[in-house]
Amino acid sequence: MWRRTRLPALLALTLTLALGSVTASASTAADGSAAGGGLRDVVIVGNSADGTVSFIDAHTYENLGSLDVIPDLDEVLDGMDPIRRAAYEIVKQQAGGDKFVDDAHLSPDGATLYVSRGNLGDAAAYDVAGGRQLWRTHLDGFKADHAALSPDGRTFVVSAITAAKSQTLDTATGRITGAFPTGTYPHENIYSADGSLIYNMSIGITSLPKALNFLKGAKEVTVADARTLEVVRTYRFDHGVRPSVITPDGKTMYAQLSYLNGFVEYDLERGRTVRTVRMPFSEAGAQLKPDDYPQNSAHHGMAVNAAGDKLCMAGTIDDYTAIVSRPSLTTDGFVHYPEGSLPYWSVTGPDGRHCFVTLSNRDEVSVVDYTTAKEVARIEVGDFPQRERAGRLAEAALDGLSADR
Repeated sequence: MWRRTRLPALLALTLTLALGSVTASASTAADGSAAGGGLRDVVIVGNSADGTVSFIDAHTYENLGSLDVIPDLDEVLDGMDPIRRAAYEIVKQQAGGDKFVDDAHLSPDGATLYVSRGNLGDAAAYDVAGGRQLWRTHLDGFKADHAALSPDGRTFVVSAITAAKSQTLDTATGRITGAFPTGTYPHENIYSADGSLIYNMSIGITSLPKALNFLKGAKEVTVADARTLEVVRTYRFDHGVRPSVITPDGKTMYAQLSYLNGFVEYDLERGRTVRTVRMPFSEAGAQLKPDDYPQNSAHHGMAVNAAGDKLCMAGTIDDYTAIVSRPSLTTDGFVHYPEGSLPYWSVTGPDGRHCFVTLSNRDEVSVVDYTTAKEVARIEVGDFPQRERAGRLAEAALDGLSADR
């Protein structure tokens, strides 16, 4: 799993050039459901290789079941023209296999699931209760990456990674409503706390070695007006910008960067790095060369608790989760996992006090207490879990979930 599949540099460049947290604190009943609203606090987990999304009760840590989000896989593959099918195979090779679920979000009413479908290069919406696909939309380019849902639930923003843009979709119809340009290989999308801005982080061409960093393209944070999609500010970085946390006042960003075994504190007002925090290597992690890091990531996964005074870091190559206090940026403690677990994403649960971390190679999710820096639960999910999101699921939709993880 650690072996990094590489595309020839020329092919990667040709492909690119050709295509150009608010945490809920609802009161909960004893069974973990939200009181009075018919909604249950959940953490949804995209099982990338399976093409399913698991639903975890955010309070009991029970796996409630999963939803198949590639029921139309054969239809989509059969409908690809030769160019798109060739690109699909290239992206699949670069990713080390099929990655069908890149990101997923629940609608505010807990009835609809929106998914960016990785190697298929599209986005789709599903009625959870009925398991029915509501719409499917091809994005520009050949791969759909990280996504964000607007606070009002009306807009789904997805990175069209090989097209160097973020595209917005109407969640009711799946219609593409706009786009804004990004750096090379756009990755994460984040709405500002007030919903007025969209931040996009680009990572550069991951198939190229570190020695050719100058050919990876623009690694930057692009800030766009959420209403007009006009780019209002751009921040340039030497290396790809990975999972990030932006403070509610919009003044500070904490970000993991490609190849960095740690993270940076970045002043968004002045446009400069204030502090760089280097985390300890594990014995196995220290033996890896940077070009062996999965998709250039030493650490990939960052979240913040509801109080805003603790960060949760996924130590991807080091097989740990670290809880870090802010503003001191001192480490409170570590949760260590077996070698090769590949912790690959972090999200804060709806109670604001626990961090959920995917262990991609173990098909598990680790739940870590922000206060004690201890693991409190381990949950089995589907094949190769990656992105997670907190949300609320309509109780009526539970019957639509499969008993499979």
